[in-house]
Amino acid sequence: MLVKDWMTREPVTITPDTPVMEALRIIKDHHFRRLPVMDQGRLIGITTRKDLKDAMPSKATTLSVWELNYLLSKLTVSEVMARPVVTAAENEYLEDAALRMQEHRVGGLPVLNDAGHLTGMITTRDILQAFTSILGMREGGQRLTLEMDDVPGSLEAATRAILPSNIISVATYPGGPGRLRFVIRVNGDGLRDVRSRVQQAGISVLD
Repeated sequence: MLVKDWMTREPVTITPDTPVMEALRIIKDHHFRRLPVMDQGRLIGITTRKDLKDAMPSKATTLSVWELNYLLSKLTVSEVMARPVVTAAENEYLEDAALRMQEHRVGGLPVLNDAGHLTGMITTRDILQAFTSILGMREGGQRLTLEMDDVPGSLEAATRAILPSNIISVATYPGGPGRLRFVIRVNGDGLRDVRSRVQQAGISVLD
């Protein structure tokens, strides 16, 4: 799966001279958490709802309303945006972008095409949608968690035991020492006794 298959296209952007109050209004109106900052067609920064709110004067300020409004009118995104920007590429694997988000502790990445132009945003929400799709959550059927030896042929043995049911999705994660757990979603024929068939094949069914 590629980033371009899951990203949000044509993201709303702002410029570095956009007032902070205007940027906050855009975020609130569109229910965003972050906005890419563009200058003459180039991505130069990114700002988040937290960045913008942190830039606002404290409620304990002694400034008058006139002074406060004046300062807010002068405060622009260029003063609070983050740079350089961590990005994703349209044609990279989704899991690589997800790992970069985790490493940099960010909830979203601007997406660039091969020419370096901004074409989308990939966010934690997009990653979660991809994750539930990979696991076939909307396909119905039954979910099985199997634990087997981490050796060639283990998945083949499970597949034979699951027949005639149809495998919708497969995901793996580590089990005990030398073991691997398979999360398998199945539908179709033979669902009623699919668990017993797998157990009869000598495979441990955890749930």
